[in-house]
Amino acid sequence: MRTDPIEQILRGLYSAALYLLLPITVYHLIWRGFRQREYFQRWDERYAVYRSPPQAASLWLHAVSVGEVNAAAPLVNALRRERPDLRLLVTTITPTGSARVRALWGDAVEHVYLPYDLPGAVGRFIEHFRPSAALILETELWPNLLFGCRERGIPSYIINARLSARSLRGYRVLAPLIGRALRTVRTVAAQSHADARRFVRLGARAEQVLETGNLKYDMAVPEGLATFVEKFHSQSGARPVWIAASTHEGEEAAVVAIHRRLRGRWPDLLLLWAPRHPERFRAVVDHAHAAGWQVATRKLTRWAGASDAVFVIDTLGELMNFYACSEVAFVGGSLQDIGGHNLLEPAAVGTAIVTGPHLHNFAEIARKLDEAGALRIGADADAVADALEQLLADASLRQDMVAAGQALVEQGRGALAQTLQLIAPVLPPAQ
Repeated sequence: MRTDPIEQILRGLYSAALYLLLPITVYHLIWRGFRQREYFQRWDERYAVYRSPPQAASLWLHAVSVGEVNAAAPLVNALRRERPDLRLLVTTITPTGSARVRALWGDAVEHVYLPYDLPGAVGRFIEHFRPSAALILETELWPNLLFGCRERGIPSYIINARLSARSLRGYRVLAPLIGRALRTVRTVAAQSHADARRFVRLGARAEQVLETGNLKYDMAVPEGLATFVEKFHSQSGARPVWIAASTHEGEEAAVVAIHRRLRGRWPDLLLLWAPRHPERFRAVVDHAHAAGWQVATRKLTRWAGASDAVFVIDTLGELMNFYACSEVAFVGGSLQDIGGHNLLEPAAVGTAIVTGPHLHNFAEIARKLDEAGALRIGADADAVADALEQLLADASLRQDMVAAGQALVEQGRGALAQTLQLIAPVLPPAQ
């Protein structure tokens, strides 16, 4: 392979900048650690320093955090079922992603944090695990990582690939380098036609990009869901329930205001509240207490009681179960300019959905749900409250939305089969 001098220059400048910024990574870990203590742990993995002997992985999959781990779950579960001989390595960046990996698969898969994109750390990581192939979820475009795979003969794929218009603009400064890195991967398996076009604009060759659909549609409904819902309602009582899911700090005051308004009409209304980040668990309990409501939490009481006004879901991995316990869901990250969160989970378990207007991370899914009549999008917090009130009051309308959402989820399935077919040639022979 001929050396691209421009690539060498760009990689050198990029890597030099990362090494100059290395002290900031330590500051970042400390700063995050004060908010989430897990960031104080396992620093050696962040810099690819391993105490165990090198051990080869059959297949490596990278999923940055909880959302990507959940998206990867159908694929990992299928691989474990069809190829139990494979030794799987799953990397994440966030502690919540790490916790989700362990909750889903325990010790059945190897797990470490992905190191920073420093040439030395990337090299140590790849040499330690020596994966036969790399599967990178959604939008994790780390140049040194992709170049490192190419140079060591490791075929790499970007699967369930997603690239919003905003992310494309954000990569503008690094586009000459990112484009070259993209051209090292075998295939970009894009979620949608719009995502595929954006990856080509970023630098991927058109023949590299396939539209395989979104793995999130292939999610499995949790086992024992009906029993869980029955147990929940036996403890909380026969009363209306709504859920505020994946909320962020800037949305918390709006959730309190909405719940206060809705309880003016339904005094026994129960709010299930699931903050996006664990560091906000305590804060939302305090918000609810300050509003004068009786509050229970999943960790402390396990279930909401008949007199509780707010039940805080301060655990990970149970959100779909609690969606199914609710008449209507508000999915957060959408009243602020964050871009929204997974709208398919409530749709899959049969819950009517309301969001705010900021949905750029899930634009295609939101569009399809909206066109199918399975989603209400509020322009602001007041409009979200209006939609929630209308849906709580109209069981027939909720049921129509639920039917439309579940039908859309079923129609969207298929990305898993295409992805398995795509990666089959690089899997090691069955033993």
